[in-house]
Amino acid sequence: MKYILQIFTGPWYAANHKPEEVIEKIGASTSRITVDKVIIGWNTDASAYQEIGAFLHGRGIKMLLWLPVFSEVSEVSEPDRAMDVFGKPVIPPIHQPGEDFLFGCPSSRRNVQIVKDIYERFFSGCGFDGVFLDKIRGQSFLAGVSGVLSCGCEKCRKAFWEKGVDIEAVRKEYEVRKDPFFDMAAYPMNGEFILKDVLAQRFFEAKEEIIADAVAELCQYFKSKGLIVGLDLFAPVISRFVGQNYALLTKHADFIKPMLYRKTTAPAGIGYEYALFERHAPNAQGRTEIRLDPSFLDTQLEAVSHAACEKYPGIEINYREDIARTDARYITESLAAVKSYGLEGAALCWNVMLAPKAHIDAIARMENDPCAIIPSQNPW
Repeated sequence: MKYILQIFTGPWYAANHKPEEVIEKIGASTSRITVDKVIIGWNTDASAYQEIGAFLHGRGIKMLLWLPVFSEVSEVSEPDRAMDVFGKPVIPPIHQPGEDFLFGCPSSRRNVQIVKDIYERFFSGCGFDGVFLDKIRGQSFLAGVSGVLSCGCEKCRKAFWEKGVDIEAVRKEYEVRKDPFFDMAAYPMNGEFILKDVLAQRFFEAKEEIIADAVAELCQYFKSKGLIVGLDLFAPVISRFVGQNYALLTKHADFIKPMLYRKTTAPAGIGYEYALFERHAPNAQGRTEIRLDPSFLDTQLEAVSHAACEKYPGIEINYREDIARTDARYITESLAAVKSYGLEGAALCWNVMLAPKAHIDAIARMENDPCAIIPSQNPW
């Protein structure tokens, strides 16, 4: 099975690692498993990418820029901020090192141009073979109901209106109904839920269309430069809340990396995000029960398998005591499931620089002996 490595080099102006450290980590991995691509970013040190790229290209490995789109760009530009349907800015309650989770408006022509300008300004001469577009979504329940009921700025109100949705009516509907606004008529594991409230349902569908329109333009822009385009997506079961529709998005991409994070207790972690829905709409009816076991993983892989481009499900290989307590058994169990679906490969993410050697060793053993049983262990 082919693998993609994902490496976070640090935020825009603060490098987390020296190029030689990154090369050493990549080399240790590529000597054990088959690596096809490396997603790396988004620190702006061009010389580091040129050095790392030379190493990768010498081994026939493609280098893709990890490029955030609708959040994390406020340090290098001034995007039009996302507003909720109540007319207030969407403000996340947490920050993580290198990420602010401040989302911009997906209808803003200026915001789309900012992404293009960032690439041209910092990365166009670095030797990248492609781009990996991250944060191509709206805010989640991380910012409460305000997060998912966005964007409601004037540009988005116009965009929604053109798609048959009156944002003012959505606001009034939620204020009257509260949690029952999110009552489910059906919630299949592919995430394409159907809300009992017709207006609420159409709001989420239109949001998906608005985001997909912006992503399509960016995909076409980067493809016109001869670049590979990959997309970072929430797991199917939680994707609709943030405006990601697999069918609409995947027809514009070369590959996708669904974040099938079952051990992550932070944004994009499946259990984490679903718990936020339960917390902020506790009285909503018709929720499906989620158990983050191998059977659940199969439901997500089945949904992913129908995408119209290459599929590299993302599995956490980094270990963090606070938010990603992975172990060898979890990783090999997850990758064995990916392999069983005959997908193109898997992405080892979200930061290989934090991956214990034991995790890579376990993958190598699995590749050599698929029947190998990996015991649970302290990764360090």
